[in-house]
Amino acid sequence: MTSENSKPEGAGIGFTVAIPTYNGSDRLSNVLERLRSQINTDFSWEILVVDNNSSDNTKEVVQSYQADWQGPTLKYCFEAKQGLAFARQCAVENAQGEFVGFLDDDTLPTQDWVAAAYEFGQTYPTAGAFGGQIHGDFEVEPPENFERIQSFLAIKKRGSKPHRYEPEKLSLPPGAGLVVRRQAWLDSVPKQLVRTGRGGNDFEISLHLHRANWEIWYNPLMNIYHQIPKQRLEKENLLKLIRTAGLCVCQLRLVGAKSWQKPVIVSKILLGNSRRVILHLLKYRWKVRTDLIAACEMTFFLSCLASPFYCFMSSSKKTQKA
Repeated sequence: MTSENSKPEGAGIGFTVAIPTYNGSDRLSNVLERLRSQINTDFSWEILVVDNNSSDNTKEVVQSYQADWQGPTLKYCFEAKQGLAFARQCAVENAQGEFVGFLDDDTLPTQDWVAAAYEFGQTYPTAGAFGGQIHGDFEVEPPENFERIQSFLAIKKRGSKPHRYEPEKLSLPPGAGLVVRRQAWLDSVPKQLVRTGRGGNDFEISLHLHRANWEIWYNPLMNIYHQIPKQRLEKENLLKLIRTAGLCVCQLRLVGAKSWQKPVIVSKILLGNSRRVILHLLKYRWKVRTDLIAACEMTFFLSCLASPFYCFMSSSKKTQKA
């Protein structure tokens, strides 16, 4: 992994905004423009774009901004290993901030996002990671009852008061807008995660921090807008996304589990999701084929049910490769 700076690095940086991107050159400018106009940043901070092996002109876009950039240091980092987990690890290793806040190339922060994130981290010293509110910015009107599945597209609104998440229930913030305490990550999060792609990687990070006795928090004053093009709402794309989320459930549940706990966890997944499938069928019957939202929910329950088998097959493949 390589890093290029727009100006000499300084000491005592409080916050790093990390933007992992893969072929996102057409979206990156919008994020950088939002970061250019941040307010109340009376502390030292920086911006780090992590190019995850892109084949487009991502590097050139960053260089064009670096040429006349005014404000926090703007850096470029290249990560050749494909996968969001590798890009995030690259960001943490190259960041200088006490906190690292992750933005996707399709998420736009409000003007006070950086300030709100930094202040929260200072106010809650036991927080190893925290997320905020994520609002949907839709190209087209989402389908009826979409709020039932909107969390799969990282749309999260959890009220106006700060509170702790419940990692033991897999109640955790998504990776978009996630802020981590850098040293906590370096001390607690393995360089090689089980989940290397988008599905479940963000949850796995928080689970490792939780295991190391760090708290995971929600900060309502951090707001970002997730840009969702119309193709993301097409049935095939939604089902694929939700299927991926369901299949990683067992792997996430087993993070940090002791040997004697694993059979209990797997049994609960199988029994609990068998019940959910049956109840969903009784409630919606044939609508699970015709109603998009009901179909998505059924796909998630079935994928959760299949997740122990997926976990076993993934482990077997890794053992064979080793």
